[in-house]
Amino acid sequence: MQKPDSLIFDMDGTLWDAVDTYAESWNLIFQKHDIKRIIRRDDLLHVIGLDGKRLAKVMLPEFDEEPGMEIYYEVNQVRREILPTSGGVMYKGVTEGIKQLSTKYKIFVLSNCAVGIIPLFLNWAGITDVVTDTMAYGTNQMPKNYNMHLLMDKHNLQSPIYIGDTNGDAEQTRLAGLPFIFVSYGFGNTDDYDQKFDDFESLTQYYMSL
Repeated sequence: MQKPDSLIFDMDGTLWDAVDTYAESWNLIFQKHDIKRIIRRDDLLHVIGLDGKRLAKVMLPEFDEEPGMEIYYEVNQVRREILPTSGGVMYKGVTEGIKQLSTKYKIFVLSNCAVGIIPLFLNWAGITDVVTDTMAYGTNQMPKNYNMHLLMDKHNLQSPIYIGDTNGDAEQTRLAGLPFIFVSYGFGNTDDYDQKFDDFESLTQYYMSL
């Protein structure tokens, strides 16, 4: 694996944990629509990272696609409203590490989230000014492998890597033809990776030493 010229990061489970806030956004909309369900943290952990259409099917199995997606969009609107104050828990070493890594690499964040979520995360983390660009599933409803290539083409990236925490991240990275770096502290698991790190400090140290 050649030395990368850029690092593309997944967000949820890789850079922070905002699952409690995400659960709150679902519950607020369920209350609004008198849907007799309460979403807890554990209910979301196994679906973090799914794209919007798949997530809506899992979370709202009693609804057809169109009304299910309308509720999903409402959830994301509430999420955008509460994230600036509820936020999430940054994984240890991420804020400092991203700032360090940005002195040596172009930094990107690519997530299966809705439009507007990544900028709120960057603001919460205090790293807006060191991230070159971002890409969300909600922008074009396209899979991560497609959006990886959009970033590559837009910024003329020659040897990017993708860093994530799930097997889905690994699958999408392979489809894009890129090296996959797995962080084991997140929400998922996979055996398909080029390198694995158990904490963000180790990842930072490794790539700063190249």
